[in-house]
Amino acid sequence: MNSKSGFVLLDKPSAMTSRAAGARVARMFGARTFGHIGTLDPMASGVLPIAIGAATKMIPFIEDVRPSTKEYEFSLQFGFETDTLDITGTETMRTDIVPQRAAVLRTLPRLIGDINQTPPVYSALHIDGRRAYELARRGVALDIPPRRVHIDSLELIDSDGTNWTFRVRCGRGTYVRALARDIAYLCGSYATVTMIRRTETIGFKIKNTVQLDFLENLVNNGVAPWEYLGAVDSGLGDIPVLNLDGNSAKLYRNGGFIATSGANGMYRVYSGGEFIGIGMIDDNTLRPKRTI
Repeated sequence: MNSKSGFVLLDKPSAMTSRAAGARVARMFGARTFGHIGTLDPMASGVLPIAIGAATKMIPFIEDVRPSTKEYEFSLQFGFETDTLDITGTETMRTDIVPQRAAVLRTLPRLIGDINQTPPVYSALHIDGRRAYELARRGVALDIPPRRVHIDSLELIDSDGTNWTFRVRCGRGTYVRALARDIAYLCGSYATVTMIRRTETIGFKIKNTVQLDFLENLVNNGVAPWEYLGAVDSGLGDIPVLNLDGNSAKLYRNGGFIATSGANGMYRVYSGGEFIGIGMIDDNTLRPKRTI
């Protein structure tokens, strides 16, 4: 299959790392390079934008210009806690206290707004140049300080007496597993996450995703999955457009500066309808930041 560049809005399955999911998508499209916007825990499913080929160059700009809000649905069980704060870990705490529904509902408003949250020990945070989860697996005792995060909304959407399911809209840097832990602590109990599903990330919604198995079935049956590959400039719609003629576009692609009368700021740069990169105008001069 010939390689192309672009974005695949994937519904990542659970029991798979984000990197493994990205690698499988890249292979299907014949791409050697790939990246993903944000990371989902292996047990988590849901929205994971995958960039392949030249689209990887656009990840920082998409993260900069799109809203940082994410939405998750997650389920927990009260009564025990694990070292990973989810069902994949080893139990470390147990209690007979299972809070009443009214107590849980009273607790939720205390976790909305700007709050201090201590990230899980098993997380991708860098500590002394190493990932926290790598140190935790080696038995290193970690004391991770709390960080300020923002919770837009938090609601209980279902409970069957054993599994309690919530929906949260939150800002960048929020850990769902830590949020579940803190709900339990405020109720005088322990909890462990049994399900996490990301339904939105930086404006990309679950309804627009494609499942990995579906893509692989297409490829295995000889059907090229190109219709599920978004353009390289997908997600950059909030950045204004600047069109260049052929000579200026050639100079731009070679890293040259171009005189212009445009307002200062960042632009999506096109030539003949083709997206060729991201540039910055400053003092009537267009300077390339990324070229395609």
